[in-house]
Amino acid sequence: MALAESNDRVAPAPKIPARPPSFRRERKLFRDGFQRVAGVDEAGRGPLAGPVVAAAVVLNPKRIPKGIADSKVMTALQREEVFAALMKTADVAFAFGSVAAIDRINILRASLLAMSRAIKGLAAPPDVILVDGRDLPPGVAMKAEAIIDGDALSLSIAAASIVAKVMRDRLMRRCDPVFSGYGLASHKGYSTKEHQTALAELGPCRLHRRSFWRVAAFYDEQIALPLTEISESGEPLVDEAA
Repeated sequence: MALAESNDRVAPAPKIPARPPSFRRERKLFRDGFQRVAGVDEAGRGPLAGPVVAAAVVLNPKRIPKGIADSKVMTALQREEVFAALMKTADVAFAFGSVAAIDRINILRASLLAMSRAIKGLAAPPDVILVDGRDLPPGVAMKAEAIIDGDALSLSIAAASIVAKVMRDRLMRRCDPVFSGYGLASHKGYSTKEHQTALAELGPCRLHRRSFWRVAAFYDEQIALPLTEISESGEPLVDEAA
């Protein structure tokens, strides 16, 4: 048994892509006869606290909002503006991977399950899914392609990254007054110095992931946790679709 370690660090400074994500992959799929292409991504695989959120987005080729980019290189205001436009023009669904699920099955599997549920939450099944990362969600019957750094390459995946990020950030801000003292509204659960200091002073709360070593260190029973090491690619999955 190994505790999750590689994904509980502060997220590195985002790399600014040489060019924005494009719609080329999607247009090629249209030419090949596919009609509904969904981008799929997640947010929150690395934090010490809170759920992971996955999103699936089918863009309308005739009504693609301006400003779509990898969510990591956008400001919070930019993400909110594009999110609002996506909700008016695209087929959007999202799902949560709970902290309990993350600790039970590991962050990678929890993220992938959340992706599966987000896909099922779309208004109609997609013909193709384009997924950010190396892994594909389980139980998908349609054509699927995993794309490393897909949120910087595919417009559909970038759109999904924005939805997932906005939904998770909103949730963590709402959790802040409930779990006061941790600063969740500012760091969103990531392993910042502020968060580590609060964790040392207050100890973990129900939002903290026991499968991450910085949190597990507070529990005497950590050796008994049914956990496995997670990969640097951020393996995930989990809960309800919207």
